[in-house]
Amino acid sequence: MPSPETSPEFEALLDYLKHYQGCDLTGYKRSSLMRRFEHRMRSIKIDSYQCYLQYLQQHSEEYLALLNDVLINFTSFFRDPDAWSYLANEIIPKIIAQKQPNEPIRVWSAGCAAGQEIYSLLLLLAEILGIEACLERVQCYATDADAVAIQQARKGIYSELEISGISPNLLKKYFEQTQQGYVFHSKLRRTIIFSQHNLEKNAPISKIDLLICRNVLIYFNPETQVSILVRFHFALKNTGFLFLGKSEVLVNRREIFTPVDLKHRIYTKGLHLSVEDHLSINPKSFRKPLTDRPLPIQNYFWQAAFESSPNAQFAVDLNGYLIAANEQANLLFGLTLNDWNRPFQDLEPGKLVAAHTSAKITANRRVLLKNIEWNTSQGTQCFDVAIVPVFNHRKQLIGSTLTFVVQGVTVSLEAWQNAGSRR
Repeated sequence: MPSPETSPEFEALLDYLKHYQGCDLTGYKRSSLMRRFEHRMRSIKIDSYQCYLQYLQQHSEEYLALLNDVLINFTSFFRDPDAWSYLANEIIPKIIAQKQPNEPIRVWSAGCAAGQEIYSLLLLLAEILGIEACLERVQCYATDADAVAIQQARKGIYSELEISGISPNLLKKYFEQTQQGYVFHSKLRRTIIFSQHNLEKNAPISKIDLLICRNVLIYFNPETQVSILVRFHFALKNTGFLFLGKSEVLVNRREIFTPVDLKHRIYTKGLHLSVEDHLSINPKSFRKPLTDRPLPIQNYFWQAAFESSPNAQFAVDLNGYLIAANEQANLLFGLTLNDWNRPFQDLEPGKLVAAHTSAKITANRRVLLKNIEWNTSQGTQCFDVAIVPVFNHRKQLIGSTLTFVVQGVTVSLEAWQNAGSRR
């Protein structure tokens, strides 16, 4: 085979993985990378990169087998040290600075495997905040689809080889050496909630300040990657950050994430989610169209208006179930995808409405509720709530929309109601 530094066939292979599979391996050292590829190729009796590219294109299952061979040895504490240094020096201080002194900091390691990355992050937070403050403020979630990996991560026990990336002073401070191996700090370990979680199907954890998912997306096809990224957007606060792996390329058709530092794969929220984005993660919430014809431009206009409204808006079907909520509604009431298709009356905004009216929210008339107070740990907010019936083209009632307007923010809803009564 050509030498590692002069192989156009190998570069073509990497280019295919980057642009057609969303897996960018071009940042890895060529000599070690090529050894891993050649090991895989020998196992299936292929002796050229060009033939292996053709094999990859014809056998979809080979891609996952290749990743297992190539990336299996790259998992470690503080994998890609430069990226972790940037996280410690630039991103974590920003997260802390935008918080009140006692406000919780919520982090999620999605696809945590054996736990090295969630422990790496918790170690950094403890160094920056201090161990006691970290114990009081930091809420950690670590999830993986593999139940065995979760059990291993929960134990937090690592071999001498596995902790080789940790400096001696940090090792002494945060690990206890036992006969079984090096055990991560017991009190800090208990702050982490470990759970089995399927990124394709399960609802994301909400109100996250920092979401770490490194070299996990590359194991999914591009369509599933799009769906998972939408879930991540849903999970993050507007001020939150997404930390991906060195091998990953964002494949979303819309720029719902904006790079903060592309080299280190750190992003923040970009565009708002669209109805189409929501459909990619919750298709059962909507009936399938009777035809495959594209929606009229007017429909897209009203969809965009719903999504981009500065007011919290909900759509409830005729049976009283939540079928849509815009981003402002999700942020205001802390909703997750698990709340879709639930009875609206069981959710916090539904309880507020029910406490101020006995009228059905899917009644055949407009309802305006004034001065609804919502008491939370953050204080009291006061809303005006507009409930509007929705009819189909046959003038049959199909549900309602509810708009929560924070008092003093927008025009009076009385004017809206009066205008509606004159129509």
